[in-house]
Amino acid sequence: MSYVIFIFWLIGFIFIWKIPSLKKTKNSRPSDSHLSVIVPARNEEKNLERLLKSIDRQVLKPGEIIVVDDHSEDATAEVGERYGCTVIRSSDLPEGWLGKPWACFQGANAAVNDILLFLDSDTYLESDAILKLLLNYRDKEGLLTIQPYHTVKKIYERLSAVFNIVVLAGMNAFTPLSAKIKPMGAFGPCIMCRKDLYLEIGGHEIAKGKILENMAMGKAFIKAGYDVHCYGGKGTIYFRMYPEGFKSMVEGFSKGFGIGANAISPGFLLMIVCWVFGGVSLTRHLIQSLFTGNLNEIISWVTLDLLYAAQIHWMLVRIGNFGILTAVFFQIPLLFFVLVFALSILKTFILKKALWKGRLVSTGEAEKKPSCD
Repeated sequence: MSYVIFIFWLIGFIFIWKIPSLKKTKNSRPSDSHLSVIVPARNEEKNLERLLKSIDRQVLKPGEIIVVDDHSEDATAEVGERYGCTVIRSSDLPEGWLGKPWACFQGANAAVNDILLFLDSDTYLESDAILKLLLNYRDKEGLLTIQPYHTVKKIYERLSAVFNIVVLAGMNAFTPLSAKIKPMGAFGPCIMCRKDLYLEIGGHEIAKGKILENMAMGKAFIKAGYDVHCYGGKGTIYFRMYPEGFKSMVEGFSKGFGIGANAISPGFLLMIVCWVFGGVSLTRHLIQSLFTGNLNEIISWVTLDLLYAAQIHWMLVRIGNFGILTAVFFQIPLLFFVLVFALSILKTFILKKALWKGRLVSTGEAEKKPSCD
């Protein structure tokens, strides 16, 4: 059995091998960004202020910042106005639309610049982030998307470690064959594209009822023949997921992870399942060997445990500041992942409803697996 778990451990190097980050290029610096930043926001006054402060410190300022206030019950709109943003009060949700796609769609249609940058309100930027984004996007057709580097501050947030690994693994973009395999979609927190291409593929209207609108957007660009360029956010863009508390984190991850698993290609899904199963299984065998006292088995399972811990640390240092203890005690976030994923499956395929930011949203879309055809 230990040989099987060893093979499952090796699989981890396949779905996350290299996570490229944006680099400063030698291209001449743009004199004008021609960029519209669009921020959909619902009850995000604290997060929004941090994002807007980071935009205000940019060495290259965007042409405009549009905050789409999605019926917030706090001071989200006032924060946007205080920082000089164009604040759009979202109109009522049309039938069949969810809040975030509708907010993004309204913001994109109001934008006056050639390039659109969609940012979640819980992200924040390094001072040269917009410059690096534009320089890297300048010679690329299609869509550029970044998964932000996860800033962890409280102990409970470390439980999200395996979720962060699986999000990157499921994108198919960071494998040894990433140059030959198309990504499964795009990352939700940061998406950049030209406005004319956005309108050509149908904008967020093609994802209007999708909880994971970013996956649908990425697939639409690929279907239209454009490339989707995926990056890690280290050194460029950061976020802190669910600072509101443990309950919010469970609610957030259980909202769409079942749908996300349904969108992953079967081969990569199988690899992720095997890798997770390997980590859970070796823990059970390690505990069992300690009780039986078989020295050879103890050495075998302790070795595998250390291999998993080292591999997870190697993954996490490129994804967030989770710290080495998160990897050493990887069994805890791994068990959390299994339990919350099971809850997500329940919400997605049985209850078909999930509560998110005060709204009850339907997850019935999971019954139809997205396709690029």
